Amino acid sequence: MTRTRLTAAERSEQLVDAAITAFATTGYAGTSTDDVARLAGVSQPYVIRLFGSKQKLFIAAVEMACGRIEQTFRTAAKDGADLATLAAAYRTLLAERELLGVLLHGYAASSDPEIGSVVRRRFGMIYQTVCELTGSAPEEARQFLAHGMLITVLCAMRVIGPDSVPRDPLMTELIESFPSGLTTD
Repeated sequence: MTRTRLTAAERSEQLVDAAITAFATTGYAGTSTDDVARLAGVSQPYVIRLFGSKQKLFIAAVEMACGRIEQTFRTAAKDGADLATLAAAYRTLLAERELLGVLLHGYAASSDPEIGSVVRRRFGMIYQTVCELTGSAPEEARQFLAHGMLITVLCAMRVIGPDSVPRDPLMTELIESFPSGLTTD
């Protein structure tokens, strides 16, 4: 059997993908570089050689997740966009539970000065992208992001999304309170 050698960029991307999965599952504090290495099928020293530290690997995972959201919005807006177009595009990301999960863990780890700086900057960039693509006023963009955060939290709790669990009545009431076009089932 012949193994194909990956370029350094391909290997880095593979490690960040594994990091997203690992960090989304057990968070920043609960995940080791060894966990990521096992998922990626490489040695732990190799992970450290490429990224330098668990913190830098986590930041790379957060950067990739935020970049994916921005790219999803930009792709959806190729022919012009409004907030409903971006909301529909965001819903497609619900199938990528780990991607959204790593974002939530990023917000939770924001007390770390370096992580917090990146998370705040990237969230600001998503806000800026929404405003730029839709021409929304700050209040409209804020409300859109607030709905997006609620959708992200509901997905993380498995209230909505591809592997949702049966809803209790209060969750059903909450979901039914969403404006038309922002529900996620």
